[in-house]
Amino acid sequence: MTASETPTMAAGTTETAPTVVTAQAEAPVLPGPLVLRPEESCAFVIFGASGDLTGRKLVPALYNLFCQDLLPPGFAVIGYAFTEMDDASFRERMRDLVKNSPEVLVFRPKLWDAFVPALHYITADFENPDGYASLTARLGELDREHDTGGNRLFYLATAPQFYGPIALNLGRHGVAGRESRGEGWTRIIVEKPFGRDLNSARRLNDTLHTVFAEEQIYRIDHYLGKETVQNILAFRFANAVIEPIWDRRYVDHVQITAAESLGVEHRGGYYDTSGCLRDMFQNHLLQLMALVAMDPPVRYGSQSVRDRKADVLRAILPIDPAGVDAVAVRGQYGPGRRDGEALYGYRQEEAVSRESRTETYAALKLMVDNWRWADVPFYLRSGKRMPRKLTEIAIEFKRVPHLFFHLTPQDRIEPNVLTIRIQPDEGISLNLGAKTPGPEMRMCQVQMSFSYSSALGEFPATAYETLLLDAMQADPTLFNRSDAVELSWQVLEPILERWESGPSPAPFPNYEAGSWGPAAADALLAADGRAWKNG
Repeated sequence: MTASETPTMAAGTTETAPTVVTAQAEAPVLPGPLVLRPEESCAFVIFGASGDLTGRKLVPALYNLFCQDLLPPGFAVIGYAFTEMDDASFRERMRDLVKNSPEVLVFRPKLWDAFVPALHYITADFENPDGYASLTARLGELDREHDTGGNRLFYLATAPQFYGPIALNLGRHGVAGRESRGEGWTRIIVEKPFGRDLNSARRLNDTLHTVFAEEQIYRIDHYLGKETVQNILAFRFANAVIEPIWDRRYVDHVQITAAESLGVEHRGGYYDTSGCLRDMFQNHLLQLMALVAMDPPVRYGSQSVRDRKADVLRAILPIDPAGVDAVAVRGQYGPGRRDGEALYGYRQEEAVSRESRTETYAALKLMVDNWRWADVPFYLRSGKRMPRKLTEIAIEFKRVPHLFFHLTPQDRIEPNVLTIRIQPDEGISLNLGAKTPGPEMRMCQVQMSFSYSSALGEFPATAYETLLLDAMQADPTLFNRSDAVELSWQVLEPILERWESGPSPAPFPNYEAGSWGPAAADALLAADGRAWKNG
């Protein structure tokens, strides 16, 4: 059966009566949009398969793709990790996690039973050659049993220090370079963080390139798999009323916010060595900024789109090390309250130093030195323990040059603001000025808005579904390229060096848990006559 004949459903769609078709294991396939599944099968190897990411995101995404008939026949998964498990215990553990996953709206036991034979497991050390010998043997078995054609997709869901050793061990065991021998294709997906500064990112790129060609490397950023993030390009370049005003002549400034209501939770040990700037800005926020600011690509394809994104990163004005404090603010949350609930301060969190100087909040003012965006500031911020979870891009347009209305204090004349909501409710809204009903000319603000769930009648696919499917189909458009990774670290390098060598702000912690961040972040925008938009 071809994909065009198969009714499918995006993950998250409410359950309807299934249509029984002849597909994988003759499983019922759920209705939804038509998407071509990969033509070639493969073995998907997850390093770090006993970790949180595998059970919380990766296997639920694969199960959702299976339910939509978007996995190729014979698709197989090998989990590889330290934790002692066999195939049966790994399958049982994944069943429990997938069944309770918020990524899976409807868990269907019969579909799971058809999917689960694809899951396998190897207990091994990431740096021990014996494990890779076992992996090579198991891959050969799957080629014969599942007809995977020698195709390999590796996923590094481990701690960053293992990325290089795993890649080198795969090279020593002859996994990379197999395409040149006609033995199937090989690709590797690398999770963030990709390095912790410019030099370490370059070293990691060099290590990966000793084993894999650049076109085989997929540096994943799950933000780029979100439907609304991808819709930035469609919204900008498919609408004649939008693109002509998307520049310095009409845009006053841009705000990009990624606020989290939670603290560091169980990630204190990792987070205290990383911080907000490394955790959120180098990948997520700078990528969002590049999508908003990029020029039109020649065509929608990996090379052209990624070229234009890299152009934006190259055009960001370098930050003067002596002037970091004028364009960058850091914060750390102390104890606070939200909705009557007492909240811990960062230094009281598990596995966090009681004298930690790690930032849990950061705000930057960046300028893009090109024709389109000259003199238009981009304000980026992210923080933990904020009042609510919110990720959005707000483009504020310039005020009209002349108002001829007889305005009163009750009239509301505000700049037009286009808001692209990435989470929790994916959608787009536009604030406009309008006349209030009645005989007098009175002004108010109205909003034109749509969300995916209401306007399109369905929830979008999860980010990992999109990205895993793209990797199987050899489409790197939504993945980061080596030059873009290094360029983003280059932007942040002066700030990282200043914050790590200089004293912390006084006082530190400098904002209460449950608030919108330190006062210095408000002052950053107030100095330009602007204010943060808090949803």
